[in-house]
Amino acid sequence: MSLGFVDFFAYVLFGLKYLAITLALLMFVLGLDDLFIDVVYWSRKLIRRWRIYEKFERADEQRLYAIAEKPLAIMVPAWNEVGVVGEMARLAASTIDYENYQIFVGTYPNDAETQADVDAVCRHYPNVHKVVCARPGPTSKADCLNNIIDAILRFESEARIQFAGFILHDAEDVISPMELRLYNYLLPNKDLIQIPVYPYAPEWKGFTAGHYVDEFAENHGKDVIVREALTGQVPSAGVGTCFSRKAISALLEDGDGIAFDVQSLTEDYDIGFRLKQKGMKCIFARYSVTDPKLALEQPWVFGMNRAFSQVICVREHFPRDLQHAIRQKSRWIVGIVFQGTKNLGWSPHGLLNYFLWRDRRGLIAYLLSFLVNLLFLVLLAMWLVTIISPNAWRYPSILSESALLRTLLWLNGLMLLNRLFQRGWFVTRYYGLWEGLLSAPRMMWSNFVNFFANLRALRQVMEMGDSRRVAWDKTTHEFPALTKAHRTPLGHRLVEKGLLTEEQLEAAITNPIRRRLGHELLLREHINSTQLVETLAEQLDMDWAPLNPFKLDKRLIELVPRKVASHYGVLPVAEEGDTLILASEGPVSQVSLGAISRQLKRPVRCRLAPQGRVTLGIRYWYASPRQNEDVHHMLEVLERHQDDEYLLERVSHHQILLGNLLQVRGMVPPSLFNQALIDFDAEHMSLGQHLISRGMITQEVLEQALVEQANEQQAAYRIVREVE
Repeated sequence: MSLGFVDFFAYVLFGLKYLAITLALLMFVLGLDDLFIDVVYWSRKLIRRWRIYEKFERADEQRLYAIAEKPLAIMVPAWNEVGVVGEMARLAASTIDYENYQIFVGTYPNDAETQADVDAVCRHYPNVHKVVCARPGPTSKADCLNNIIDAILRFESEARIQFAGFILHDAEDVISPMELRLYNYLLPNKDLIQIPVYPYAPEWKGFTAGHYVDEFAENHGKDVIVREALTGQVPSAGVGTCFSRKAISALLEDGDGIAFDVQSLTEDYDIGFRLKQKGMKCIFARYSVTDPKLALEQPWVFGMNRAFSQVICVREHFPRDLQHAIRQKSRWIVGIVFQGTKNLGWSPHGLLNYFLWRDRRGLIAYLLSFLVNLLFLVLLAMWLVTIISPNAWRYPSILSESALLRTLLWLNGLMLLNRLFQRGWFVTRYYGLWEGLLSAPRMMWSNFVNFFANLRALRQVMEMGDSRRVAWDKTTHEFPALTKAHRTPLGHRLVEKGLLTEEQLEAAITNPIRRRLGHELLLREHINSTQLVETLAEQLDMDWAPLNPFKLDKRLIELVPRKVASHYGVLPVAEEGDTLILASEGPVSQVSLGAISRQLKRPVRCRLAPQGRVTLGIRYWYASPRQNEDVHHMLEVLERHQDDEYLLERVSHHQILLGNLLQVRGMVPPSLFNQALIDFDAEHMSLGQHLISRGMITQEVLEQALVEQANEQQAAYRIVREVE
């Protein structure tokens, strides 16, 4: 080895020594920053344990049930989300322990596949609404949300309601069963409510997706809690965020009708500060339930804490490959660091400024972490050389004759151990010990991901010259499970089965008197009610069974109050173990089945019954005080001739509920009708008067509908008179 190279290498080591001192000093300052948050969190936890939790019982789900349901709107931006929106709506409808909510999905005019997917969802879930944005996509998420808010306000005007909360979700989110009840409990006293977000853990070697697990577990388990306690300000995570009506109104007023900043890549983050500046109340709500059935299901593993694992939260998959993770995080960095600094500046409040610094320190912190890792690898390589080749040139260690560096390294080492413990602790409490142990090696990988995301964000800003001109870089979404089924229309199914001709189908569809297709075909005697219900059950993938409404077990009838039966159009017909079987003439949404189950305090399942049978059963078993003499007489005759199946079939063809008639005639759109049903009480008011009081129909429209319903009933009365 030449003498010149030896000298050069000596200078390199000399430079590395001072580089190490500089990096160690900076890392020590950042370590103190993190240590401050740790000390505040654990001190606050100890104080609350002795001063609050020892004196008061912890809140549980029973407190949430005590509050009447307010209308809530869920906002879902969707660009290229084929297959994802439908699964979200199905899962939400079948698991959310709430009824009074609507889902508004924002789509784009140049995204026909997602529109078609949402249309299919809307047909099966009346509380899901498609919104088509004014501009072709992909625009920013904020622009899509602004279009959704416009649609929500129109829906409010038509349905004569006011939503108490506006909830942000992505199409791939898995929503906690009790999430809406928590928002309902906190509204309107809180103006921004953020619940924890817990990513799904990948397989052990998936470090890219796994580092999201670690970051969110610590951030939403500790950091945001400290932030709220010290400043009263809570940043929105973009999902699992609920804004009060007061908050949305203030944002609309500020933006002259536009709530979200369309040029911001992190509009949710900005709004948290805007609301705080207006003096509105923000809360980060960690709320645990005691019943595991009301929490998001996950396997129990060693190390998990029940209070952490049964918290009301949002779960979703995050990017699994490095490229998508860097793209997503660079968008966050541009929005929070560059755009946030330009738009929000700094606060006059010292503590809030401190957390703004923590939000924006990533450009420094991740660069330092990357350089520290590189320096560590260089020193490790040099040490390995001395082990492998003991006769090689030896140089004094860069640690020699530097008490400052040695001290800093010891202190940084201790704080690193604390960092590993803190992260591992919060990961373990929710995900279990194995994931907690994996958080240690994943910490180094997260430094690399965040470093390159910072580089990409910096390059984007420099290329555009203005952070506000950086385009929205949408993240590809993944849902835990996807199902997509194609349903053949009822009429085509009947034709395929040879029960109907194409000519008969066309004539029924084009009839100027608008009726549901099945009802029209029955009146034309092209098919019978058994053929109709059998085909409908195949289309909807539901069970069906014959039903004689006059031969039901009175004990079962007593299990279902009149209010429930008439409200949802169901009859109790059987029991299977603890499950009560209900009959209906059409599909009952999972949202409604969940509401019925909660009211009856037992599991329920629905099956189809032939046309008119449930309607007759409700009129017979749950006779309204307003029932007229003709109906009463008809039911008496049918009861005496209850074994005459032909008579029952003919009369059933002419049974139609007022609500169905109003929808089929186009007098009330199905989505508005279902919203109106939520607060309808049949014990105190007729359905027609309820719709009038809500401003959905006029007295003239009601009278017209009642005349048409009476005409149908007159045909049934004539049939009954024939047998007397």
